[in-house]
Amino acid sequence: MPASNALPEEHALALADFLEALRVEAGLARSTLLAYRTDLATFLAFVTEKGARAPAAIRASHVVDWLADRRDRGLAEATVARGLAAARMLLRHLTLEGKVQRDPTALIAAPLLRRSLPRTLAVDEVEKLLETPGRNRLACRARSRAARGAVRLRGARQRGGLPADGRDRAEPARPAAHGKGSKTRIVPLGQRAKTALEAWMNGGRTKLSGSARAERVFLTKSGKPMSRLDAWRAVKAAARRAGLPATISPHTLRHSFATHLVEGGADLRSVQEMLGHASIATTEVYTHVDTEHVTSLHRLYHPRA
Repeated sequence: MPASNALPEEHALALADFLEALRVEAGLARSTLLAYRTDLATFLAFVTEKGARAPAAIRASHVVDWLADRRDRGLAEATVARGLAAARMLLRHLTLEGKVQRDPTALIAAPLLRRSLPRTLAVDEVEKLLETPGRNRLACRARSRAARGAVRLRGARQRGGLPADGRDRAEPARPAAHGKGSKTRIVPLGQRAKTALEAWMNGGRTKLSGSARAERVFLTKSGKPMSRLDAWRAVKAAARRAGLPATISPHTLRHSFATHLVEGGADLRSVQEMLGHASIATTEVYTHVDTEHVTSLHRLYHPRA
């Protein structure tokens, strides 16, 4: 990846200013900022080679040529589209800042992508995963039951787990989860999950942490907060024990959760809130899954199908 400090000074300053604006104003995660930096450093290095050594010199033809170059290199269309989105955001920012007279991406259409979902688990597969015995240690078994119980209602991705003080004391069945994008989400918690969580909080977790007031709910066997990687490994291990495909990940559970909700008749607004989507348009990708589900049922049971 081209280093931003290897770019012409005006490009390097523009990139640094834009990333700082994203960090402060949008509160994006470090990994997201790094992805933007990677795409934009590549873009700015490309236009520099084409003679545009300052933002004001970037033309629409430079952007189009960059997109074509990425396609010629065999990059996936989704990757090309992501790069265009990043370049568009940067140039719009520079236009608003008065460093570019006119946004050169204004008339460039985004590629039409067919939004697809990864493989989801069937309901019986989810139950098989949740009922699979875990490790032998009492504390680890309690933690696994609590974590799997939470998965029964949501497969949300969380950085570092749930904050121990984030549970709503007045409504213990609706805990707060702090996750991707520094968002706080209030989600339902079923009775089985609630019982397992309380057993973990009052038993195994205290033994691992040495204190009931540790910062995070889910801890490793060494008493440290579970990371995203720890959660990924735990799901992989549980899938292996259940005899399910090795490709299953926390993301699979998230999509399975949403798919099963929609197939069960949940309204999209509720699913949107629980997934933490900023826009309902993002959640609407699950409507085609519901349509396919209804169509399959019609073909199976309708006498004239």
